[in-house]
Amino acid sequence: MKISELPLTKPIKDIFQQQGIISLYPPQEKAIKSVLDGENLVLAIPTASGKSLVAYVAMFHRIIKRGGKALYVVPLIALAREKYEELSVFENAGFKIGISTGDLDDSDPRLARYDIIICTSEKADSLLRHKVSWVYEVSTLIIDEIHLIQDPTRGPTLEVLIARFRSLNPETQIIGLSATIQNAIDLSIWLDATLVESEWRPVPLKEAVIYNRELIYDTGEIEEIEKTKSSVLDELVNQSLSEKGQVLIFVNTRRSTASVARKIGTVTKDHLTTDEKIKLNQNIKDFVHRHTEQTSIDKTLLFCLKNGAAFHHAGLASYQRRFVEQSFKEGLIKCIVATPTLAAGVNIPAKRVIIRDLWRYEGNMGMQPIPVLEYKQQAGRAGRPKFDTEGQAITIAKKSSQKKLILSRYIHGETEPIFSKLGNQASLRMHLLSAIATGFVQTDEDINKFIDSTFYAYQAEVFTLQDEIDQTIEFLIQHQFINESKDGYEATPFGLKTSSLYIDPLSAVELKKNLMSAESVSKLPTEIAVLQTVCSTPDIRSLYLRKSDSWVGTVLQGCQDQLFCNVPLQVDSEYEWFLSDFKTALLLRDWIEEKTEDAMIAKYGVGPGDIHGIVQTVHWLLHAMREFARMYYFDAVSFLTGLGLRVEYGCKKELLSLIELKGIGRVRARRLYQHGYNSLESLRKASVKELRSIPTIGPGIADRIKKQLNQSTNYHDSQITEFLEDKNDSI
Repeated sequence: MKISELPLTKPIKDIFQQQGIISLYPPQEKAIKSVLDGENLVLAIPTASGKSLVAYVAMFHRIIKRGGKALYVVPLIALAREKYEELSVFENAGFKIGISTGDLDDSDPRLARYDIIICTSEKADSLLRHKVSWVYEVSTLIIDEIHLIQDPTRGPTLEVLIARFRSLNPETQIIGLSATIQNAIDLSIWLDATLVESEWRPVPLKEAVIYNRELIYDTGEIEEIEKTKSSVLDELVNQSLSEKGQVLIFVNTRRSTASVARKIGTVTKDHLTTDEKIKLNQNIKDFVHRHTEQTSIDKTLLFCLKNGAAFHHAGLASYQRRFVEQSFKEGLIKCIVATPTLAAGVNIPAKRVIIRDLWRYEGNMGMQPIPVLEYKQQAGRAGRPKFDTEGQAITIAKKSSQKKLILSRYIHGETEPIFSKLGNQASLRMHLLSAIATGFVQTDEDINKFIDSTFYAYQAEVFTLQDEIDQTIEFLIQHQFINESKDGYEATPFGLKTSSLYIDPLSAVELKKNLMSAESVSKLPTEIAVLQTVCSTPDIRSLYLRKSDSWVGTVLQGCQDQLFCNVPLQVDSEYEWFLSDFKTALLLRDWIEEKTEDAMIAKYGVGPGDIHGIVQTVHWLLHAMREFARMYYFDAVSFLTGLGLRVEYGCKKELLSLIELKGIGRVRARRLYQHGYNSLESLRKASVKELRSIPTIGPGIADRIKKQLNQSTNYHDSQITEFLEDKNDSI
């Protein structure tokens, strides 16, 4: 079937054809026939086989035929951005495209005006909690990476989201996009959907294992790699680059990504053209100019980039990952060395994928083999449509027994079945409270009916979950999230607020308890007390405690009297967990005291991405704590407002009036302050020439500052004003 034959408007078909999409792939054609008939669909096909096109056709056709809106749900913010960029071109065909990945306690009313809305599963769930009216207009629900329903963290949210949409509007067409999984039929039966499965790929994939320089392919073909002074890894990379192909290398640790990328740079640099070197150096120069706070990780990354190589892992800041991804897409980076997180992220295929590590360290279990599904996701990145005639995924065996295991388990083996992760207290207390707070359920009968509509209930009898449900309801009543009456359950103001804030009810209990403890003695909390409280909640993943972190206990001894809680005895099993939480709190304290990221990376053994991730979550929890303070201890509101802003921007109090200016981060704000510009008024009096002379400011930033100040006479955020005008503030 050709694109021109689809029942879509001419502008839509023209856009597809301009993108080089003329005909449908076999699995696309089969899937689209079901979609056009109005059926629900589970599409389980390999990476790069055209799942997104099926989703796009489904949305456009449904909106044209029946009106309404389409909601496109993805697991990651980076994927939401990628989908938004892909779909924005269809605004020329008359569709309004929106994206929302922001605050989870915001109903985002602007979304009502869009035809297609892209968001993460958490944001979609939060919109349901806010009872936005337009959800009833959703005629198509796209669930990208639906197999992540088995993920312990985001899986339950995804599962509940689907179940609630099916209940709210049974006519909504649901399209689930998945990698190839063993029990995709279970998802299709649960969703009452047509299942389209296929191993077909637009670029054929050859899988192989190499041992002693002998490549053994899935077809049985054997190829000898010439023995040279170079390592096998170097030879495999050089071979691919010589054929004008890029390479992805997957390893099992962050440290390995950087060390391997440095070494691979000796290979990739010889494959950079003069023009590519010039462009790469210019991009690096722009990158350094935009990001004033350089770290040791930046320096290592930039060193690798100059040679046409890079590394990629969750410890990098989002701007670093985006720079690597974009440079790879432009062909300037020839090889990325990454942890498996890249395989589940944005779409960056390569001609050859090399999977160096199929084992990784797991807690107290030692080295364990990775899941087959994870291997298939990595291998599936091999082969660039329109560029390669085939993709190659090569694993490296270190011994003969590994070679046999790789061939049987990974190359010729099946992926694991997926299972619901809804059946635990943490998931149930979040989602049952939400269901009660929004009026979605009111009685025990409603709750059982709701649970019965989930994937968990499809895979297991509801009665097996009854004890967990009963305990969850008891917890919610005991901690005053809900009340029980003869008519059923009703959320209290505390329960409503917790649900809208999108935090774990257990976190809410901890925040409320410590606020009321401070109120009982009419005492404002201290910075470290609040940070330690927030970092001890289940919404925060605390930092790992290393053997070299004995200093944390020493600092704790000097702070014990400032904390809300008693410190466990050192012989207590909880003591080490407490130290991990406290270490995380100390990282936040260093952050708001303007310690450099480089110093924090060395001190805490983290990456910039870890710092920013913790900062983002803690900022959100401080916002939640401030909302609870409005209910239980109003005197603490101003204190928490100021602390929240300092965490958001990573600065001391005196910079808060400056840092709200666009383009002025904490480094530039400190530079301005050091040169006597301690307020917006003082900046208004400064000339552009004076501002340009300040290190890290320069002409562009100076012009932006003056332009912003000329546009408005009030740059105080309402929260900053509230904070700065409180003379009794203790920060």
